[in-house]
Amino acid sequence: MKRAAMHRFVIASLVAVLAACSSTPPSPLPSPPRPSHQPSAPTFRLSSPEHANEIVIFSLGLLDTGYRFGGNNPEAGLDCSGMVSYVVEQVAGKRLPHNAAQIAAITRPVDRAALMPADLVFFNTDGHTYSHMGIYLGDGRFVHAPSSKGSVRIERLDSTYFASRFSGARSLF
Repeated sequence: MKRAAMHRFVIASLVAVLAACSSTPPSPLPSPPRPSHQPSAPTFRLSSPEHANEIVIFSLGLLDTGYRFGGNNPEAGLDCSGMVSYVVEQVAGKRLPHNAAQIAAITRPVDRAALMPADLVFFNTDGHTYSHMGIYLGDGRFVHAPSSKGSVRIERLDSTYFASRFSGARSLF
């Protein structure tokens, strides 16, 4: 009997294995969505190209304004993104975030060779791609609110310091 029981067990096992081979495999569980590593589509645009000249002129009017970390108006002082946000709001009535990386995320990328006055230029000054910014004036120059030397001033993109830290350009238009 032992042998018969063993024989039935082997046959039952073979039937089970063969039946399993002929059945459809279960559907795999859906994968959870992966976070996108693509930058989100630009969402901030100024409608009037005439604002470009006004942005340049207005930013030049802020030269020698004192620097203040977190500053967003000339009376209290300006930091780089505060200066850009302030200028755009005064000229176009639209608000930008007070953060260089957030501004970069919502504006349209521009090739460095295609820079136009009022485009935004970004720099990696502290290990982050968009840690500093300014407003392009044309002719390789930009205006920004640096923490060093404490006031809004004009610099050249090809200066030793900024050329090696350039991380991109974005457009408001």
